[in-house]
Amino acid sequence: MNSFFYKIYRKTIVGNLVRNLYHWLQGILPDKIFLANKYRISMGKKLQLNPPTTLNEKINWLKLYDRRDILTKCADKYKVREIILERIGDKYLVPLYFQTKNPNEIVSENIKDTPCIIKTNHDSSGGIFIYDKEVVDWKELRSQLKKRIRKNYYRKSREWQYKNIKPRIIVEKLLLDSKGNIPLDFKLHCFNGKARMIQVDIDRGTEKHSRNWYDLEWKREPYKWSSPKRSGAFTDPSDTEVEKPQTLNEMIMLSETLASDFDYVRVDWYDVDGKLYFGELTFHHDGGIRPIIPYEWDIRLGQELKLSTRA
Repeated sequence: MNSFFYKIYRKTIVGNLVRNLYHWLQGILPDKIFLANKYRISMGKKLQLNPPTTLNEKINWLKLYDRRDILTKCADKYKVREIILERIGDKYLVPLYFQTKNPNEIVSENIKDTPCIIKTNHDSSGGIFIYDKEVVDWKELRSQLKKRIRKNYYRKSREWQYKNIKPRIIVEKLLLDSKGNIPLDFKLHCFNGKARMIQVDIDRGTEKHSRNWYDLEWKREPYKWSSPKRSGAFTDPSDTEVEKPQTLNEMIMLSETLASDFDYVRVDWYDVDGKLYFGELTFHHDGGIRPIIPYEWDIRLGQELKLSTRA
């Protein structure tokens, strides 16, 4: 029965009208009501913001009340390069091959180097990998990019920092290790300018995707903070250990340098055979709507994060 109604919702004119009406209604809700509804649906409980106590609640509080211009610049995958250059140096930047505001300029002639990744600067979606220009359907690729560049991610997430980013397409070097594999990405969650825990995603983009959590000494954390996969399963921790990166201390030091202006931020890194590349800055991990299990750790981590009066 559920499958029957799902097909009606997804594949019929009536379903399309219902979806459009739902998104329109969501779009006109004030941010606070929108976030409270989303939190309740995802977490099964009321969003408490006066005062917030858990880590997820504090992330939602920051969505509403920390709206400084620096967040917009940091969330812009193109403009953030200026901050990286200024604070830690260009050696940590992924090489930029091309950038444009016009999707029609994404043609084979403008993509000089491969492998590369093509992505937009103003959302949280992944990129398009290009290994061989000769097998790319450039017309279809431009069509995808035109759709993405028209979207304002703020309307979907109410993460304010995305609201005023001017959309742009960027083409960067696709990072591969010496074996030709996409390198692991290490995500350092920083509280009040100090690294607190490290998230490692394994086999991203596949149904084997798992997520391990480590402390700064590279010991497993006693909780999970998982995201849903397309199948409905979750990115729970793997039984397989990830080897402690030799660049760990460097990652911690650099992350804390970049995190100094923020109560909470996630700093992402790629380790390519011992060389670090900056990934991105994320201010609201998983939107603050994915449970930390066991729940006591949502509370304990929330107690560790101190909200300042800067917001």
